[in-house]
Parts: sequence; C-alpha cells; structure tokens
Amino acid sequence: MRDLSDPRPPLPEWILDAYDVLCTHSFNSAEAEDVQSIPREQAIEVLCSIDDVALESEDATHALSRLIERGYFYEVDGELRVTMPEN
Repeated sequence: MRDLSDPRPPLPEWILDAYDVLCTHSFNSAEAEDVQSIPREQAIEVLCSIDDVALESEDATHALSRLIERGYFYEVDGELRVTMPEN
C-alpha cells in the first residue's frame, strides 16, 4: 500500500516490489558514506534472479528506468543510489 506522506508519484505494484527487493537484498552501505548503492548491471541481475520478482531483462531495465524517472533512485557513474524522501 502506498504511503500517503511519500511525495514521489505512485508506480505499479510490480515495480515497487522490484524497488523493495533492491533496497533489502543487494545494497552495499559504504563505510565512509551513508549512501545505499548498487551497480545498474547488478541490479538487473538481481531482479532477474530473485524468485520474489523474477523479471525478464527488459522488464528489469524498464522497472529501473521508471524508478529513476520517479525519483526513487538516481544514477551516478552507472551506480544506482536510493533517494531518501524528506520527512
């Protein structure tokens, strides 16, 4: 269910499921930074291999594009980083 206090535009449930998988499964926390990140190619691999979502490569790429477009992630040098919504 969508958090009504979240300022980001809503997305289809399957894309939000992909977001949840990436946030809980594969993000590295850099010791020097408070930034959750994952290389884009690794994110696609995770989305294609995890049973919870098991997307095709094209669907995983589309999900990542939508998550970036809607502000859930931003990309720096091929690495996806989580955008933390302001409280």
